[in-house]
Parts: sequence; structure tokens; C-alpha cells
Amino acid sequence: MIFNCEVIHWNILNDFQKKNILSRPGISRMNRLKKEVEKIIFNVRNFGDIALKKYTTKFDNISLNHFKVPQDRINQSEYQVSSEFKNAILTSFKNIHFFHKQQINQTIDVETSNGVRCQQITSPIESVGLYVPGGTAPLLSTVLMLAIPAQIAGCKNILLCSPPPIINEILYIAKICGLNNIFEVGGAQAIASFAFGTNTIPKVDKVFGPGNAYVTEAKSQLNQLLPNFSIDMAAGPSELLIIADDQSNASFIASDLLSQAEHGIDSQVILLTTSINIIKHVILEINKQILYLSRSQIIIESLKHSKFILTKNLLQCAKISNMYAPEHLIIHIKKPRNLLKSITNAGSIFLGPWSPESVGDYSSGTNHVLPTYGSATYSSGLGLMDFQKRINIQELTYLGLKNLSHIVKSLSLSEKMDAHNNAIQLRIDSIRNKNE
Repeated sequence: MIFNCEVIHWNILNDFQKKNILSRPGISRMNRLKKEVEKIIFNVRNFGDIALKKYTTKFDNISLNHFKVPQDRINQSEYQVSSEFKNAILTSFKNIHFFHKQQINQTIDVETSNGVRCQQITSPIESVGLYVPGGTAPLLSTVLMLAIPAQIAGCKNILLCSPPPIINEILYIAKICGLNNIFEVGGAQAIASFAFGTNTIPKVDKVFGPGNAYVTEAKSQLNQLLPNFSIDMAAGPSELLIIADDQSNASFIASDLLSQAEHGIDSQVILLTTSINIIKHVILEINKQILYLSRSQIIIESLKHSKFILTKNLLQCAKISNMYAPEHLIIHIKKPRNLLKSITNAGSIFLGPWSPESVGDYSSGTNHVLPTYGSATYSSGLGLMDFQKRINIQELTYLGLKNLSHIVKSLSLSEKMDAHNNAIQLRIDSIRNKNE
């Protein structure tokens, strides 16, 4: 047997043990990595494209004279990928576009009191940078998840960076998403180029997308360093929690746990169930299925962080899940919607046996950029609003101002802000003087 694990009996644990069981694998922020990223940021800020060329040669083992992908190469990508791939992408595009288009907010326009009109409008972030990881497993679907909401939101300048050489599949997806500012730059240096701008790569207002430890560290440092630069979220390792009962399909559950574990050696998967038999059968299934998977070595390392927890009932499963606040939650029980009302913390939820997490990663329509490391307790997955700003508007008539003047006077003077009161009183007096 390749994989085996201890069954955790939740009810015999004390509070300290419960907290420890639900802890994540440690995120390494080694001083060496931190200092190296600081150096990359410094060099890109001060030397621009020269630094980018240096780091591209060093980290990607490729020498480039130009970072921007020519439009001809983007156009030709359509003929370099299979028809099957194109059909899959077009279906995914349709679903993701449809779901995100429903997120368009209605403009708020109300009269809060007589003569006081208040509005809220949304405005797109003008310039955004999309980062798409490369490496051994390029996240092709990330292009869809980032570019589609950026386009629907109305962002004027959408840039994409990915490590060289950018494969045709990424270029094709970028093409159908209407992107033409694509740059072959990866790692922390790509994030730094988005933050400061270089002769080749324009500065952006906000950056989106996952990445390795260097990318995550660069996003974190630059978010603190620059007041006019923002990030989507500080993404941690991938997570999946499954809630199962005695009628769940052990084969399906094992496949879902394995699919998430293959993301990386620091991914974490957790099974919560009321049935010891389900745990036993899932372990057997994992050992059967892992033999045929190409990323089995990564999965084996990742499974060292896994937890198989036995509970007394499904409501306890929901409570534990809320404590953990998983990035992905699969409720794989007979009546999943009955338990859904008890879930308060999760990035994305999958209901029933026919809703594998894999579908959400690619083509159901929801976004796969999600809060990790427990941040689902206070934040949400990526959506249209992340690419927009809300702007408040107010317009008062004289009567509206007059009716509120005594309220503002009372509150402003209570705060010892007499200039606030003065701005009101001058207007009220100006009308009175005209009438005299």
C-alpha cells in the first residue's frame, strides 16, 4: 500500500488538538527567498528591461531580445492547437463569460430623503496585469478566469505575462479573450514590471493571478511597498475538503482528493465523514488510482498533509469545515443542499456526486481564483467587482441641504470639526441673505 493514514476521531480531541489538526502546511518565507525577491524588485525598478533580460536568462534558460509577443504569433496560435482543444476552450469560455456577466451590478440611484439624491456607479480599473504561471503544468485555464472578467468589467488596458516560451495554447486562449499585450516574462520579475513599468511593459494598477513562492512573495512585498499598486489576493497552497456520509461514492471521493493533491507538494486535502467504512474504502481507492497518475510523486508528498476525520454527524462536519474555511468544499452526501445552509466559510462549493472540483477549475462557469489558507472566513473568490471600483455620488437641492443642516451641525461640532459645519452654514446663509 502506497498511502495510508491515521483516522482522526474528532470527539476525543481537546481544543488544542482540534486547532492543530486543522492547521495548514507551513508557507515557507525563507530569509533567502525574501531577500532574493527584494533584490529582483530593486533591479527591475532601477534597470527595467535590462534586469528582465538578465532574470529571463537566469531563471528560464532562454535569451530574449523582445518580450512582447508579436501579433502574428498570437494570430497563428489558432492553427497550432487541436480542434478538440479549441472546442473545449470555446465551451469553457461561453460558460465562464455567461456566469460572470450576471455579476454586472445595477446602478444605485435613490432619494434618501426629500431633495437628497445618492447614487453608486461602478468604474473599471483602467490598467490590470494578468499573471499566468508556466513551468511543468502551465495553468491554461487561468487565462480564461482572469481575462473574461477583466473584459466584461471594461478594463481599458489588459496585459498578460507568462514565463517563456509561452505555449500556443495560452496564446490561443488570450486571442479569443481579445488580449494582444502579451509578454514573455515570468516570476517575481514579471510582478515587479507590472508594479513599476519598464520601457517594454507598461505599469498597471492591479495585478491578478497565482504563482510560485517567488511570485507570491513579490506580490506581498509590492503591495506593501507601493500605495498605487494592488493585488488580487495572496494565494497559498491549494486546498480541498470533502464532507461524506455512508452513502457516498468512495471511488469518486478518492479521485477528487487526488485531483487536488496533484497541484503541488504543499497542497492539502481533508475528508470529513460520519462513516469509518467510507474512510477505509477511500484509502483503498486512492492506492488503486494513484498507480495510473503521471504526477504520483507530487501526490504522494502532498498526501502527507492529508487528514481523514471521523465525526458523530453531518452538522459537526459543517462546523469543522467552517473552522477550516477551505478553498474548495465538496459536499458529497445524499442531500447536499440540506447541509449547504450550515456552511458559512468556503471559497467554492461543489454539491453532490456529479460535481467534481475539476469542473470548477475549468468549465462550469465559476472562477477558480479563490481564497486560501483560511482567508475564506473574510474574503471571496475572484469576480467582476475585483476589476472595478465603486464610486458614490450625491446631489442635494437647497431644501435637501436645509433639512439636513442641523443634523450635520450637531454631528460635526460634536467631533469638533467646525469647518465642516461652516461649509453647510455658509450655503444656508447665502440663500437667506438673498431672500432678505
